Amino acid sequence: MQRSGLRVLMILAILAGAVAVFVVLTGLREPPAKKEAEIQAPLVEVMELQPMQAAFRIESQGTVKPRTQITLSSEVSGAIVDISPKWIAGGVFAADEVLMRIDPTNYSVAVDQAKALVRQRQIEFDGAEKLLSQGYRAEAEHASAAAALASAKAELARANRNLERTYIRPPYAGMVRSKDSDLGQFVSPGTPLGVIFATDVAEVRLPLTDQDLRFLELPGAADIRETGSGEGPEVTLSAVRRGETRTWSARIARTEGVIDENSRVTYAVARIEDPYQLNGDGEVLPMGTFVRAKIGGVTLDDVYRIPRSALRGADELLFASDDDRIEIRRIKVLRSEGDVAYVSSNIEPGDRLVLTAVESPVNGMSVRTRSEGHQS
Repeated sequence: MQRSGLRVLMILAILAGAVAVFVVLTGLREPPAKKEAEIQAPLVEVMELQPMQAAFRIESQGTVKPRTQITLSSEVSGAIVDISPKWIAGGVFAADEVLMRIDPTNYSVAVDQAKALVRQRQIEFDGAEKLLSQGYRAEAEHASAAAALASAKAELARANRNLERTYIRPPYAGMVRSKDSDLGQFVSPGTPLGVIFATDVAEVRLPLTDQDLRFLELPGAADIRETGSGEGPEVTLSAVRRGETRTWSARIARTEGVIDENSRVTYAVARIEDPYQLNGDGEVLPMGTFVRAKIGGVTLDDVYRIPRSALRGADELLFASDDDRIEIRRIKVLRSEGDVAYVSSNIEPGDRLVLTAVESPVNGMSVRTRSEGHQS
């Protein structure tokens, strides 16, 4: 029994020693080196910039309106006894064409009466003049007869003028916009008969901001002083007609010369010749059509065209240097149109513009660049 217990103690002692040796050896072993986490530079897409010549086109919009439009009114009283078949909305007429006739009966009678009075006064004047030459009449009586004759002639002129006013004639060639009178209607002086407009020229008022005006060469007051119209930039108008987009050519004729107090815009007026194509075979441009306009602007050299999304704030861009480090530069934005911006200043040909959004960029920050599908 004693031997057996001694043997167990020896085995336990050996095991304890082995564990102690293992612990010591384990403590002496160096811990494995920790791998430092690799921080990879962000991958960005770049675009090589080259200067270009930019021809700007300024966009605006407006409604086509007649340059000349009036309300025809009666100048005499009477019933309308005759109207032209053209006296309908949309009717086209020539200058001085008779569109309607007011009953001339009373005015014809007035002319006949005035003619008779003139004849009478002429006889009286001739007699007074003969007697005066013979010394039988005083100078005052002769003068009175002369005045009476002049008054009668004036009355005849007025009667003839009123008779002529029974004819309703337009002062220019054009179109009937609205018809406010008809056959048999009694009218008085000042009664509106209808609205007409000239068809030779139409106009569109185009609002322009101060920024737009930087890129346009518009006629000034001195340019239109003589004729009321100048030769401004060409304009392309477009609108949807019968389900398709149609275009028309126009030209800026003038500006209205003032800034709108509410909107702070300046209105340029585009002129369209023969909008109803009465003397041509092009596309008709009716009054009231809403059109979009593209106005030919100035041309600038050494301009860079970039995606608008590349801009940071109002005037900053990111560039990648030759050794792939970030450069933050302030530039000058000339104009933005849709998703494109035109910029200049602080850019050299061949500079690489960073197109990818970079979180918290700083000057000198390392990047990996990709251009045209290649990675570096």
